[in-house]
Amino acid sequence: MNISDLQENWDLVVIGGGITGAGILLEASRMGLKALLVERNDFASGTSSRSSKLVHGGLRYLKEGRLYLTYISVRERERLIKEAPGLVEPLGFMTPVFSDRRPGRLALELGLRIYDNMSRQRDHVFYGQNEFLMRVPGVKQENLSGGFHFRDAQVDDARLVLRVIKEGLLSGGCALNYADAVEISRNARGDVAGVVIKERETGETKQVLTRAVINATGSWAEKIHPSPDQSLHLRPLRGSHLVFPGWAFPFPEAVTFFHPKDRRPLFIIPWEGAVIYGTTDVDHKNDLSLEPVISQEEISYLMDGLNAFFPSLEISLKDALSSYAGIRPVLSRKHLAPSKESREHVVWINKGLVTITGGKLTTFRKLASDALKAAMPFLPSVKPAGSEIVFKPSPGVYTDDRISPLLLRRLIGRYGEGAKVILKDSGSDDLSYIPGTNTVWAEIRYAAKHEAIRHLEDLLLRRVRIGLITPEGGKEHIGRIKKLCAPVLPWDERKWDAEIKMYLNKWRQAHSIS
Repeated sequence: MNISDLQENWDLVVIGGGITGAGILLEASRMGLKALLVERNDFASGTSSRSSKLVHGGLRYLKEGRLYLTYISVRERERLIKEAPGLVEPLGFMTPVFSDRRPGRLALELGLRIYDNMSRQRDHVFYGQNEFLMRVPGVKQENLSGGFHFRDAQVDDARLVLRVIKEGLLSGGCALNYADAVEISRNARGDVAGVVIKERETGETKQVLTRAVINATGSWAEKIHPSPDQSLHLRPLRGSHLVFPGWAFPFPEAVTFFHPKDRRPLFIIPWEGAVIYGTTDVDHKNDLSLEPVISQEEISYLMDGLNAFFPSLEISLKDALSSYAGIRPVLSRKHLAPSKESREHVVWINKGLVTITGGKLTTFRKLASDALKAAMPFLPSVKPAGSEIVFKPSPGVYTDDRISPLLLRRLIGRYGEGAKVILKDSGSDDLSYIPGTNTVWAEIRYAAKHEAIRHLEDLLLRRVRIGLITPEGGKEHIGRIKKLCAPVLPWDERKWDAEIKMYLNKWRQAHSIS
């Protein structure tokens, strides 16, 4: 859809196409509101594609006494596992216990018991040294007492955003990427009356009328709506990760351990055929309009932690496939150490302009609900949609003898009804895996045709993730990608050449290690 095709009148305009904005669009549309979402870049191009890929309860929040946040997170985790198999999947974690380091066995046992009670399942177990070493080979043995196994969940964060948006569209909503909300207009009383939207590619503008605006731009929120509390402001914190090939870590489950320098938790997470390792938590002092990039200090911090706990693996930075960094929208009042700042969200209201920021990916439904409650005085009377499931089951029975049940589960989880289209339009060769990944070639063509691709980076860094999990951003595969996508993208040869060049430059600047 182009800006020129937009209707003029809306009940609600949502600014920001990350997971929070997507969740608001979905809930608002299900309530019967005429809702429009606009994103100035690509959907999920900010923080919502740059997380640790976890849907987790926040075990560490228990240590900080944030029981309610942990409880809500655990309950939402269980809900998403149930409703989105193939997209949100349970993930086992191993965490070592050392006799000379905190936290000790008793402290971890207590936290995990509370964690289990919140999920109403007993998922943790303690293994002695020998059995733990069998499950996590390569971990340092000095003072190792054993370790715990517990359960959380993982997700492809960008695909979660896209599925939530798709559900919102199916419920009557509208969403545009590369559409910038450049101005919020108000009437004589000072109430929100409309939004001026600018199409980033063409420069075309259009003013739409609306009863309310929800600002869901995360770390950028104060650029639209400054904090009304002079003692409370957004503190952009950068979390960076390294991505390694799957063979670098010889264990099938995730591992979490505490950095020897500051005792922050670090995660080694198998994901999409590769392994993600992170994360850092540092002040981001660069311009938010610039692409966030891992620093040399963060690289050293991560490698120091890895070498301290897994010296025998002899993993080098040269083994890394890529890196990525995201900016967390954290609210700060006392300017504590980054890892001690609250992950709670806040809502600000100003005559029809509602701002919601902070929070976690896992609790996006809670954020959406709170934002809409705040906007209700400015909206038509409607029935809340909070009791509905996030993802409605796709009707019909899926069967296809060409693929495994695991791949079928993946396609349904990521694409919903789109899985039928993928299978219908694909030959057996298209359903083969891209080397070193869990992605099949058919996903690329489907995304190019159906998922609002404007640039090659949209496709390779967010719709599928081979830009992060294959060498040099998937450079060796670009020829086949072009062959797959050329029939469904309106790009001539000149456009293809420009997009390939722009993508590879972007990858070298933002995701390369060197």
